[in-house]
This record gives sequence, structure tokens and C-alpha cells, in this order.
Amino acid sequence: MSDIRSLEPNALWNCFADLNAVPRPSKREDRVVAFVRAFADRHGLTSILDSAGNVIIKKPATPERQDRPAVIMQAHLDMVHKAADGLNFDFDTQGIDMWVDGDWVRARGTTLGADNGLGVAAILAVLASKDLSHPPIEALFTLDEEQGMGGALSLQPGLLTGKTMLNLDSEEDDTFTIGCAGGVDTLARLDYTESIHGPEEPYIAIHITGLRGGHSGLQIHEGRANAIKLMARILSACGAEVVALATMRGGSARNAIPAQCTAQIVILDQPRFDEIFCKEVEGIREEFRYVEPSLSITTQPVKPEHGYIPTMADHVQRPFVLALQAVVNGVYRMSPVVPGLVEASSNLSLISLGNGHAEWSGLQRSSVDSSKADVARAFAAPFEVMGSDEMNCPEVRQDAGYPGWSPSAESPILEKMKTIYRELFGHDVKVSACHAGLECGVIAIAYPGLDMISFGPNIHEAHSEKECCSISSTQKFWKLFTVTLAAM
Repeated sequence: MSDIRSLEPNALWNCFADLNAVPRPSKREDRVVAFVRAFADRHGLTSILDSAGNVIIKKPATPERQDRPAVIMQAHLDMVHKAADGLNFDFDTQGIDMWVDGDWVRARGTTLGADNGLGVAAILAVLASKDLSHPPIEALFTLDEEQGMGGALSLQPGLLTGKTMLNLDSEEDDTFTIGCAGGVDTLARLDYTESIHGPEEPYIAIHITGLRGGHSGLQIHEGRANAIKLMARILSACGAEVVALATMRGGSARNAIPAQCTAQIVILDQPRFDEIFCKEVEGIREEFRYVEPSLSITTQPVKPEHGYIPTMADHVQRPFVLALQAVVNGVYRMSPVVPGLVEASSNLSLISLGNGHAEWSGLQRSSVDSSKADVARAFAAPFEVMGSDEMNCPEVRQDAGYPGWSPSAESPILEKMKTIYRELFGHDVKVSACHAGLECGVIAIAYPGLDMISFGPNIHEAHSEKECCSISSTQKFWKLFTVTLAAM
């Protein structure tokens, strides 16, 4: 960790190292909230806990900026907790183990927490500073961003006075984001009839591992494989006459492309299974050899826990597996307005099946409310037609979702920061919207009329154990951030 703490800007990296020693999963942010509030106390600053649990820390302006209006700086406290397959890592007791790899900071086998820890650390470093020029600061630290933007959705009105907000949750240092997609979560569950098989029948596990995974918004257009969809493809090709499905587990987070999936099956026809499985795996490997070079599909014998093996009844397995294979996943529609921007997408995120009960979920995104509703209905449709006289219909429900953030090309903070960027770095910055969920549109519900912009350093492979951040890019981001504050 000493290598991390010696990096420049020293104040930022030390705050990041301290933060990464604190567990901060979504919906269980009590320890990181306590950490941030204790940080405020140590620096003689006022901290407020709103009714949703979000933290606001206020710092007065430096003497030369006291006549300026307050600026809001915002980042979210939670991070995606994900470890590599087979790694024994306890996020509740172990801090993130970081190391320097040339120009990159990485974690050993886990998510790094640069999303959005670098944004939090940058704000903390400004709050602690004695020599940075800035106007009055209102630092807003939100909760539960990664699991549905719960903190932003419940943000208490009336506590912030600033009219300009800097969101520090973007991942490309040459791009200002001024718009983003909204999202809706679709969750489904099914209680199903089981069949019983004897322990003498061939019982194996199929493991799909080694996929790149990644952010289900930012990487959805790259054609990365979804482990749950690949497993559904294999099971569908085999059919209920060849295999009986006992258990299935896949995915790690609602907003991550599933990088692994395991299914336990009883083989009903060994010769047919061997033929179909080999053919399907060969096809998958060939199709994804450029996109997923580390893809692994293996089998392993399983010892039954009891004297029998419960599986999904074949009259349930057929429609269920077909629905999994048919469900919309990936890019749904490209934007006709912004070249190269995904307008709508869907990601089959999580599945847990066994002992007569199945639950699965997906996240649908769009920058247009009508197409968000459309893609969410398309995701739900294959499951809503599964019911019959022989089986229950799955219970499918969708949450209220969160709104997108509509771009404004006439934003004063955008024009100011475009000028600053050009003066600092000698070229124009890109201005874009992104196909990820940012909290800006949600925060605007409680604080309408905010002039907002999102920016940040280069972060790659967020939401996966390959997550990393660029050191030189973080230095660039810090320079832009502090010069902007001094000019406000």
C-alpha cells in the first residue's frame, strides 16, 4: 500500500487508500458513512445525514472566493464487491489489496472500487485541503447507487443551496458527460414442480468461467458474452430429453454482465449429451474467441447430497430454458440522434435456481422513457407467457426505475469547463451522453434546475475483478477538478 500512498496527487491517493480499507457494499454503507463523517469531524467541518442516509459535508469558501455561490460536488459511497472465481476473499473484513502496474492501479483479484471511490477520494482531498482555492462547497455523498440509485431517489430536498453540480462518476478523462440513460429492474420468481432421480444417474456440474464481464451499460455494445445466456443456450440445445436441470447459479451484480455461471444437471442420455455438448461448446468458443479469449466451459462430476437428486420437471424445464434463451439481452436500439450511442439495452444479470424455486433478474436501460418501457416489456414477455395448465406462471415485477438525464448544450458549467480543458491540455474535450446510469437525473428530482456535468479519470473494466485506473489520468482529472473549483 505504500506504493499507492506515494503516488501524486498524494492527498487524493491517501484518501483513496483509506477509503478502500472500509467495506462499502450497496445497502450496507453504515461503516463508510461513519468513516466519512469522522473525516469531517477531524477537519472541523459540518456533516449532515439526510433522511435517506446520504451524507452532506459543507466547507466555507477560501477568502478570495467568499462572494461566489456554492458548488455541489457529488459521488456515491458504495462499490460493487466482486472477487475472481475461486478467490477466498471476505469483503466484510479485508480491505482492497491494491498494487501499481506501470501507469495502472489494480486490485489483487477483486474490484478496485475506483468506481466511484476515486470521485469520493477527490472530494475528501478538497475538503481536507488548506491551499486550494474554491467557492463554498457542498459535498454530497450518496448511498446505494450500484443497486438502483436508492440514495439519490430518496435524497432529501432543502439541504443543498448550490445551483451547479460536479458529478465525479465518469470513466474517460477526455470526455464530459451531459446526459445518461435511465433504468428499470425486472425481477422474476417461480416455484416449480420437481422430478426425482436416483443417485446412480450421471450427475455433473457445467462451469462457465473466465468471461470478461464488465459494466452492463458502458460495455453492453462490445458483444461480451453473458454466462447465463451461454448456459441457457447449452441447456436448450440438449433439451429436457437429454438433461434434467437441478441447480443454476450465475451473475454477481444487477448492473454487471455475468462472467460466470454453474448448472448442475442429471444426464438422461449420455451419448446424445456428449455429442450435443461438444458441438455447442466448440461453436461458442469459435464465436467468442476474439471477444472472450479466457472463456472456459468445463464439466465436473457431482456427488448428490442426499440419496436422490431433485430436478426441474421436464414440462417446466422446457419453457423455462427456452424463455432464458429467448429473453432480450444486449443492445436493443442504437440512438438515431447521437451517432454511436446505445439508446436502449437489456442485461440478464442474476439467476438462482434449485429445490423447487427459481429467481432471476435483469436491468434494462434507455435514454428515452418510451423505449425504456418497451425494452423492459420485451425482457418480461418470454416469462409472462410461460404459464399453462401444467405449471405456474412466473411472478414478474418491475420497479419504478430511475429517470435518465437529458443533455443541455447550453449549460454554463459545460462552457466554462470546455474552456478550462482547452487551456490546460491544448485540445478540445469530447462532449457526450453515456449509456450508464448516473445520479444526475435522479438528483434533479429533489433539486430541479441544477446545472450539472460529469467527468472523471480513465477507469477500465468497472464492476469486474479486472477493474483498474490510470495514474496519469487521475493526475489529469485532479488538475482539471481543482482548476475548475478555483475558477468558480
